[in-house]
Order: sequence, then structure tokens, then C-alpha cells
Amino acid sequence: MPGRFVYWMNVSVDLKIEQVTGEEGSGSWLRIGEPLHREFNARARALTSMIQGRTIYETMEGFWPAARHDETLPDYLREYGEIWTSKPKFLVSRTRTDATHNTRVIGRDGDAIEQLARLRDESDGDIGVGGATLATHLLHAGLLDQLLLFTHPVILGRGRPLFDGHDTAAELDLLEQRSFDEGVTLHRYAVRRPTA
Repeated sequence: MPGRFVYWMNVSVDLKIEQVTGEEGSGSWLRIGEPLHREFNARARALTSMIQGRTIYETMEGFWPAARHDETLPDYLREYGEIWTSKPKFLVSRTRTDATHNTRVIGRDGDAIEQLARLRDESDGDIGVGGATLATHLLHAGLLDQLLLFTHPVILGRGRPLFDGHDTAAELDLLEQRSFDEGVTLHRYAVRRPTA
């Protein structure tokens, strides 16, 4: 059985992933307490690998490698730093030529979607997807398998949407739902495949 591409994202109730450009997971509207972050850690640890667009990769790269050794941070943040740094990753980028922290760059020398389709076929388990543009391309190509949404109780009203410029209906099946502290909810969905 091939791997599954799982788009994992924190969202507002109106399905925005950032209110202002460049926020990338650091917005004041996010309610990420210790129990929720420990859930992030457990789910990230269970991934086979991660694929990330350049923007989200560079955001993660700028914090998590150093965080794993920063004794001023709580243990669950250091733990996530270790998970992110050691997990096999694929950076989808036309501009980056190299990356560190167990990361391979794809997309410079050919069709990234074809390369990702091969990666999915040659993998097993869940492959975490980070980045709205990347997730939108996978959805358009029929390669996105699941959404893992952590919904924070806020309506942003403006900002970047969960998918960049997607205008085609896609039906989902609810696989899992949970609640966390401060009103955050988890919803995991399977993307239905079109029937002929």
C-alpha cells in the first residue's frame, strides 16, 4: 500500500492559516499549550517522513534545530526540535540547492509533482505535508490523501487560506476528532477520490 500525504495545519474557524504574511505558525491567535504540543510531537514522531514547501521549511529550519538543545525551553519543545531535525524530510523548492537536517531537495530538476507521486508510491505510512501552496498542488493532482486540521477558536476574517487558490470542490470523510485545552479541536479527514 502506498504512503499517504497528510496536510497538517493549524487553522482559524474561517480556515485561515495566517492573518498577516509571514506569520507561519507564530500568530498570536494560535492557542498551543503543552497538551496540544505533546500531541503534535506524537503525531510527528509517527510520520514516515515530511514534505515541506520552501517557506514553511525555512521557518522550521530557523527555529527547531537550535530549540532541541535550548535548556531555556520546555522539554516538549526541545523534543519537537529533535523530532523535526532527525525526521527524513523533502524540501520542494525551485530555488534551494541544498538543505541540512536529514533533508533532500526536490523540484529543481523536473516536475515536483511527478517526483512526489513516486515518493508516495515508494513509501508507506503517513507523510506529513507542510505548506498551503504545496498542499494545493497535491490536491489538484489527486495526490492529497488526508487533512489533519487543528482548529483554533478564532475568526480571522482575512489572511492566507488553507489552500492557495483552490476553486474545485473536494469531498471529505471525517476519520477522527478530538478536543484540546483552550478550545482547540482536531479534525482528521480523508479526501474522497472522484468516482468515474
